[in-house]
Amino acid sequence: MSDSGRTAILGAARRAFSLRPYAAVTLRGIAAEAGVSAALIVKHFGGKERLFEAVADFGPDVDLLLSVPRERLGRHLVETAVLTRRAGAPPPLLRVIFGIAAGDERVLLTERFREQATARLAALLEGPDARLRAELVVAQFLGLSTVLSIHRDGEAATGDVERVVALYAPGIQALVNGAVGTGGADGAGGG
Repeated sequence: MSDSGRTAILGAARRAFSLRPYAAVTLRGIAAEAGVSAALIVKHFGGKERLFEAVADFGPDVDLLLSVPRERLGRHLVETAVLTRRAGAPPPLLRVIFGIAAGDERVLLTERFREQATARLAALLEGPDARLRAELVVAQFLGLSTVLSIHRDGEAATGDVERVVALYAPGIQALVNGAVGTGGADGAGGG
């Protein structure tokens, strides 16, 4: 199967599983949206359960996002969010937001996310509050990705990438470094 066929199937499956309960999702419906046959999905994914497993795998996105040294992570996350939006590609990790509603499959999706994204990032960070900082880095990244998706023609999505990076990346990098809140009650000082 071509990469475009696989991408179309995974995109249709992500939308289907995020909008409907697992039991209501059909391979025929996914196939129709992806422009392929249900038999092709079965051939390459082995059925609905394995297709859901592929949708719930955040590993490749996390590999991309954590592919730089820790001291460049804030910049890399912002650049990736903005450049992905400009390319019209699905934002990395953003599909987890659709999994926060009730349902067994959505519980699996959020548990996988915590395991594959947040816990993996926390393991890279130093300090006693690494898990908290990892959660906040993920929140900042997902927030930016969400806003870029909502404001597709907004300045953050279409303006100068370096300006967006200069304004947004330092906050993320401060969380990565653990240098947040060291300057007083307003959290603005320096460390």
